[in-house]
Amino acid sequence: MQQQPTLIENSRLHDLGDGFVVERMLPVLATRHVGPFVFYDHMGPTNFSPGKGLDVRPHPHIGLATVTWLFEGTIRHRDSLGSLADITPGAVNWMTAGQGIAHSERTPPDARRSGQRMHGIQVWVALPRVDEEVAPEFHHHESESLPRISQLGAKLVLIAGTAYGHTSPVKVFAPMFFIEARLEAGSELALPEEHAERGVHVIEGEVSWGDVLLSAKQMAVQAGQSTVPVRAKTASRLMLFGGAPLDGERHLWWNFVSSSRERIEVAKADWAAQRFGKVTGDDQEFIPLPG
Repeated sequence: MQQQPTLIENSRLHDLGDGFVVERMLPVLATRHVGPFVFYDHMGPTNFSPGKGLDVRPHPHIGLATVTWLFEGTIRHRDSLGSLADITPGAVNWMTAGQGIAHSERTPPDARRSGQRMHGIQVWVALPRVDEEVAPEFHHHESESLPRISQLGAKLVLIAGTAYGHTSPVKVFAPMFFIEARLEAGSELALPEEHAERGVHVIEGEVSWGDVLLSAKQMAVQAGQSTVPVRAKTASRLMLFGGAPLDGERHLWWNFVSSSRERIEVAKADWAAQRFGKVTGDDQEFIPLPG
């Protein structure tokens, strides 16, 4: 039996400075997670004038993987493992926090001098309970390494996970999919049925998904054995995501995700005592623990 998609409402806006606005679409009260996706931010679009840029100072994570996917702009990643990578549109930064990592995200010097337009998605993927304390890792994947999938009227990039008979090279810990899709007007796309929970986020254009009409910056989610297809009313760009249901609820506090409240308390104490390690090349600042 098909279950109709549900529109996500009550997203929240956060201004990170210099007019860079982030819309937090997950979690919301009615939908805490979709597959392993526990946190979903739509960043921008924002035009940074010369001399301005993104400055997310060093901060910690546990129990999750962070994924950044850009449509426009460049972000420089540094972390306490010594990683240094500039993420650009079409490439993937996948950081597995596991037992703990600190990182920073900033506009690189050249882009800051010239100014740039910034637009993208950042998500948190909760790790399965058995993997919550794995050693932290960072992997950068260039655009050319990601599977391209063509269907009638649709062109897809498989960012992570499995879908439509393809597998991304990005290392994941549970069944999931994360896709950028471009649909021609009038085309139709069935979402991957091997995954029990699914979400659709419209970046540009307008689509219908069952009884739900979605325009730019809107999201809907659906769960069940079978799903209705997405139909593009206009040429559209979408993010498709989801996976297997989480193996239990997760607690989110600041930048920490865990199946255990006690583990989050330990992480808070560790960050307060600066036991996460310094971010190589960016060790003069950090975001204090919220009061």
